Amino acid sequence: MQLTVLEGSKGRPSGGCSGRGDGPLPADLAARVRDHPCYSEEAHHTHARMHLAVAPACNIQCNYCNRKYDCANESRPGVVSELLTPEQALRKLRAVAVRVPKLSVLGIAGPGDPLANPRRTFETFRRVAAEFPGLRLCMSTNGLALPDHVDELVALGVDHVTITMNALDPELGARIYPWIFWNHRRLRGRKAAEVLIDRQRRGLEMLVERGVLVKINSVMIPGVNDRHLREVSAFVRERGAFLHNVVPLIAEAEHGTHYGLAGQRGPTPEELAALRDACGGDMRMMRHCRQCRADAVGLLGEDLGQEFTLEAIAGTEAAPDDGDEIDRSTAPARIAVATATGEEVDLDLGHAPRFRIYEVGPRAVRLLEIREMRRACGGADCRDRDGVSIHDDLTAVLDGCAAVLAARIGFGAWRHLESAGLLPSGDQADRPVVPALRAVYRELVEAGRLDDPPAAVSRSAG
Repeated sequence: MQLTVLEGSKGRPSGGCSGRGDGPLPADLAARVRDHPCYSEEAHHTHARMHLAVAPACNIQCNYCNRKYDCANESRPGVVSELLTPEQALRKLRAVAVRVPKLSVLGIAGPGDPLANPRRTFETFRRVAAEFPGLRLCMSTNGLALPDHVDELVALGVDHVTITMNALDPELGARIYPWIFWNHRRLRGRKAAEVLIDRQRRGLEMLVERGVLVKINSVMIPGVNDRHLREVSAFVRERGAFLHNVVPLIAEAEHGTHYGLAGQRGPTPEELAALRDACGGDMRMMRHCRQCRADAVGLLGEDLGQEFTLEAIAGTEAAPDDGDEIDRSTAPARIAVATATGEEVDLDLGHAPRFRIYEVGPRAVRLLEIREMRRACGGADCRDRDGVSIHDDLTAVLDGCAAVLAARIGFGAWRHLESAGLLPSGDQADRPVVPALRAVYRELVEAGRLDDPPAAVSRSAG
């Protein structure tokens, strides 16, 4: 896709000369979204996301929204089964990271608005970034408080933000939003919509200026904003939004929303497809959205959230190692695994593009981070094109680890790892990761290699 400069867009990337936004992405943008299932249609088949429900309060009211809890059978935004504290959110993430392959994105999307709950939201992001530096951080917001928090979002490494924008016309906005709460006051009608729309615009422009990728969500409401959303699409494109996601209104009466109780219908599939086509004239459109719950876990189109409630993970967090109980005072160990999916020890050491680093203790296993290799084995003697051994790269990437598990390990690499103080293990090939980790941890304990506390994990390769 070529880059063009739009009048008033300050040089931001837009659609190419074909006039459509669905062409190939520039290489730098493609790299930024390749493992983000909400921004890449290809990634949503292979990479998982997790939403942490830590933000209960909201600063606006939408006629299509009714936030409620303990509803496991619904899949729509604003619905969660349990509200989490930042501490509980991190516990849940640890459990998910061990069991869900290719978890690449951690998001906060509600059930209220994350920026109406800044303390809980930012504390959660800080904890996640410190313990899981390989995860992409993203957030969804209505945009009202966004201009006040852009600097902190950027500082925390949140590089993907979704803003829900349903109207540019305050008269239409007043039909969608009964009120907003801003500057310690509740505003209603046209004035409320004017403030919200202006804040959304400012937040979008500030994020784009700081290099954050922005996706715009718009709810299609027949007879209210359906004819107007093409104007919204053009507006956000000119201001640098990367992707526009037009989603259908969900308005069943049993959900208890204003629109549902008033009999407002949602769009037909044909109406939705036609509007997306119209908006996609020169704006990249998202067409694989599943309108996820605020506590969704897994691939888009599946939700494993009920497998990871606090009650469900309580029994796994304290699961002992196989066999006899190990002294619980034994120090934990960092152990690296060469695995393609996170499910089994299934990669040769020299061909692993990355390693998953786990902390394994006598009572628990948790994923710490994912570290990338700069180059993989270039031949039988594990040398790259320049004849340089990859063993030094391995030593750097595995810094702080006590052991490394792989399906196969060459003799030269084995000797190098041992000389660096690591325990190489090829005995766990094709075993599930967690039992394999526990077996090697037991081996470390029995060999007396955990008498001293483990070195701090280096994050330079993460």
